[in-house]
Amino acid sequence: MTGRAKAGQRFMDGSWIGEGGRQTAGTPDYVMKIALFIPCFIDAYFPEVGIATLELLERLGCAVDYPLQQTCCGQPMSNSGCKRDAAGAEALFVRNFSRYDHIVAPSGSCVHHVRENLDAIDQTDEVAHVRRSTYELVEFLHDILRVEAFPWAEFPHKVGLHNSCTALRDLRHASASELDEAPFSKPMALLGKVKGIEFARPRRPDECCGFGGTFSVTEAPVSAKMGYDKVNDHQQAGADYIVSADMSCLMHQKGCAQRMGLDLKFIHIAQVLNGDAA
Repeated sequence: MTGRAKAGQRFMDGSWIGEGGRQTAGTPDYVMKIALFIPCFIDAYFPEVGIATLELLERLGCAVDYPLQQTCCGQPMSNSGCKRDAAGAEALFVRNFSRYDHIVAPSGSCVHHVRENLDAIDQTDEVAHVRRSTYELVEFLHDILRVEAFPWAEFPHKVGLHNSCTALRDLRHASASELDEAPFSKPMALLGKVKGIEFARPRRPDECCGFGGTFSVTEAPVSAKMGYDKVNDHQQAGADYIVSADMSCLMHQKGCAQRMGLDLKFIHIAQVLNGDAA
């Protein structure tokens, strides 16, 4: 999904988007309405990631609402083959978010579900609007706001970047090794603007870590071995931290690293870009 900030969107330097492009004087006629969507597991286990996402968007001049009635988007049911059981969650999601210009979430898999698989309910105009207006945080910062700097952020560590399978191959965060295409990486482009950061280069950077949602439950031994291989690859490349836009993958990898006794730390990209202390 591609796009540009709408008229009225303010940037951290005080400029704003007018009908003729970025402006530096006057008052915008319209302020873009952004809703923050926080996935269930982040709300329950990693609330600091949700807080960092909100603070980061506000630092960048966004006016952000958090709809208090939001719940699950329906992804777990749909991914498990129980599509009809997702209808209630999907309908509530649309009621909560349909009045906003953009919906932003710090999770690639949830965003992919909303954009591509929110089809257990009737496809009304409101549903269509929500589906096309939902963005994962990295693509929103890179493609919509086109952020050029994070002057408040410093992260003097060597990091390995993990792109989840969904973020890589469905949301197109970065080039995939199996495709004949020019290399690119939206997360690395954003992280490269953070003072002090260094990048570790694992041998298999876009290999699955083995989480895969319910795959890690139904195929636990295979999932664990894939996770062990992933964190070992990053450690051998010299990473101090593994950074990702998907906390679910990091949760899985953190457990694998702890079982292996590896001295690796894990942090969401929103926390790094927000300038949170390591």
